[in-house]
Amino acid sequence: MASPSSSSSSSMKVPRMKLGSEGLEVSQQGLGCMGMSANYGEPKNESDMINLIHYAINIGVTFLDTSDALKGVEREKVQIATKFGISHQDGMRGIRGDPEYVRACCEASLKRLDIDYIDLYYVHRIDIRVPIEVTVGELKKLVEEGKVKYIGLSEACASTIRRAHAVHPITAVQMEWSLWSRDIEQDIIPTCRELGIGIVPYSPLGRGFFSSGAKLIENLSDGDFRKIFPRFKAENIEQNKTIFERVNEMAGRKGCTPGQLALAWVHHQGDDVCPIPGTTKAENLNQNIGALSVKLTPDEMSELESYASVVKGDRHAFMANSWINSETPPLSSWTSQ
Repeated sequence: MASPSSSSSSSMKVPRMKLGSEGLEVSQQGLGCMGMSANYGEPKNESDMINLIHYAINIGVTFLDTSDALKGVEREKVQIATKFGISHQDGMRGIRGDPEYVRACCEASLKRLDIDYIDLYYVHRIDIRVPIEVTVGELKKLVEEGKVKYIGLSEACASTIRRAHAVHPITAVQMEWSLWSRDIEQDIIPTCRELGIGIVPYSPLGRGFFSSGAKLIENLSDGDFRKIFPRFKAENIEQNKTIFERVNEMAGRKGCTPGQLALAWVHHQGDDVCPIPGTTKAENLNQNIGALSVKLTPDEMSELESYASVVKGDRHAFMANSWINSETPPLSSWTSQ
């Protein structure tokens, strides 16, 4: 891949922000790296992805969200977030939050990423068999040992967040949040703000839908797991594509792309919000950064929200592993294994 060229959308350095109240500072927009190596079709060319990551860092995108897919960057320039909690054994997918697994995953990530510490370590999914206090208790030990700087949660309900935060301060909660995925706004967002926890929206572009619309589905490769997502199924896409058409029309009026408009909506949710759109292409990265320059009035925010008020299909193909089902047993029920 040729070195990415500069563009007007990336000529500015991405501003910095405080994520949460524990001291972590990151770029105002992060980079989701999952699609570089898994789930979104075939793994991409490794050297191309390394070039893209270095390009992102050079223009100020230093908050890198990865599941064991990042290595060889200048450590002092970046904030590395990674996760544990989803296990794959004998072809079976499971969720684990027991102390032994927490520690084993952390040690494995440090080795794979060739780093001495993880800036932000997330519980990727909540193990409903293990009290959250037990999981976070082991993470607290890793913080005390210097292997982890800050602790995060992903797909956790408000009560789980509170219980975790009582054991050790939670710096960030990563949740799906976009124009058409807003179910966290009633309880989870207010809880995070009450506790001083930063909010990291994943899939802020609706897994690419707000960048491309229905043609996204037509171009998905066989290995792309978005094919099984309810909103992209044939019985739902006809209704959902009207959402994109309306966003696209408004973007034309605003002089930006539909993806920039949808991403700007997420950025406008507050100064405690750091979305992590993923991409494998420099031109898309430049466009995403351009969303930081798109300004929206309260009326425009409301107009955008009205477009996506009726969405057909669940937001995720694995709703059973979402915050809706993230309650864990009380600590009193736990006996060490």
